[in-house]
Amino acid sequence: MAHAKHKLATCLWFDKQAEEAAKFYCSVFRNSKMGRTAYYPNAGQETHGKAADSVLTVEFELEGMAFTALNAGPQFKFNEAISLQVPCETQEEIDYYWNALTVDGGEEGPCGWLKDKYGLSWQVFPAFMGDILAGPDRAGAARAMDAFMKMKKFDLAAVKKAYEGK
Repeated sequence: MAHAKHKLATCLWFDKQAEEAAKFYCSVFRNSKMGRTAYYPNAGQETHGKAADSVLTVEFELEGMAFTALNAGPQFKFNEAISLQVPCETQEEIDYYWNALTVDGGEEGPCGWLKDKYGLSWQVFPAFMGDILAGPDRAGAARAMDAFMKMKKFDLAAVKKAYEGK
């Protein structure tokens, strides 16, 4: 899999866990695949400080979206300003992604947000949320928002009930 077929790709900066992270993400998402791995050469070590033949980048794909995991050092960390969204059709799907992405040190956050063990932020939410929040029933949208603002992991049935005023 070469990224040349994609017009855009997301690059994720890691200290030295790029290959481990790519394999982890591919294990979580069923429609995924690993791609090419590039290695640091002997040249440029005075600048990048990485050992020759250590992993530089790993290409991978999740649900048709191209990513590059880059081992570039500890200078930069992930934060909530960027997150990956996982719209889910069922409560079982929400539970699956929530549990898979918070495993081994991930952190639960509010309103369907979480951080995985690498610190990358994710939003795991019901796929219908866009329809509710942008729809014509403003009172229903307000009730749904009031309900999910109190949640960590989304309870799909509770959000639907709130939207319907039940």
